[in-house]
Amino acid sequence: MTGISDTFTQSKKHVARRPIKWSVVGDHAVLVAGVLLMVLPVFMVFATSSHDRIEIARTGLQFGFSDQLGVNYGKAMFEKGGFTDTVDGSLMLMNSMILGFGFAIGKIIISMMAAYAIVYFRLRFATLAFWIIFTTLLLPLEVRILPSYEAIQSLGMANTYSGLIIPLIASATGTFFFRQFFRSVPEELVEAARIDGAGPVKFFIDILVPLSRTMIAAIFIIMFVFGWNQYLWPTMITTEESMFTLVRGIKQITQGVVDSNDIPEYGQALALSIIAIIPPVLIVLFFQNWFVKGLTESDK
Repeated sequence: MTGISDTFTQSKKHVARRPIKWSVVGDHAVLVAGVLLMVLPVFMVFATSSHDRIEIARTGLQFGFSDQLGVNYGKAMFEKGGFTDTVDGSLMLMNSMILGFGFAIGKIIISMMAAYAIVYFRLRFATLAFWIIFTTLLLPLEVRILPSYEAIQSLGMANTYSGLIIPLIASATGTFFFRQFFRSVPEELVEAARIDGAGPVKFFIDILVPLSRTMIAAIFIIMFVFGWNQYLWPTMITTEESMFTLVRGIKQITQGVVDSNDIPEYGQALALSIIAIIPPVLIVLFFQNWFVKGLTESDK
């Protein structure tokens, strides 16, 4: 028994004397600081959304909660407002969902078809066409927004979902990722499909699309968030309040005037900000495994 107790005591001393790995402590400190840096502003917005507009205007952002949480969120989502008193948060949420999903799905379809043509069809200028598409990454939306606006206006597509979505669905980023993925598909698979009598359309739908699930999920997340957060393009194309998105509606509330006090409904605007965060977060959480695989997987 004495020998066992001595061994146990020595092991405890050994554990107690284990040196502190300061590099690990530093790594965790950096991670904690990063989490606080990202989460703290969101928490402050959420807490402040529970206060009334007068308190927010007088003291600014808050760390504590008040009793106006349900009231602000209820009014933000279901109370008609705006200059025409016909739009509420639920309608703007629906518009944002249509824009986000239409934006992402449209970009995926166009990008997959473009990449498929570049990789699998013997086009004389396929490589040149790809690099021309790729160089459009150097041209942000602001550079081409005036010609796009003129085209949409002349076609009578202003204040429509098609006018919001169609001009932006061409994607050099999506085309690049799908091109790289299609080039990694084994040539033997293409030959086997050709021997089985699969035509170009059947090969694309029955083989390439199922193989591209993880890449589709990764591109979908990126494009959905990008489309969801659009502000400049919807602001130019939509002049009717019934077509406003959440991002546009938040700005509209902060510019609005309530009664004669000249104090905007900051609580409702902050409530809409929190609501606008939820759908992209849910999309990322739902597709996160496929997102990582789509960006890191190399063996197809």
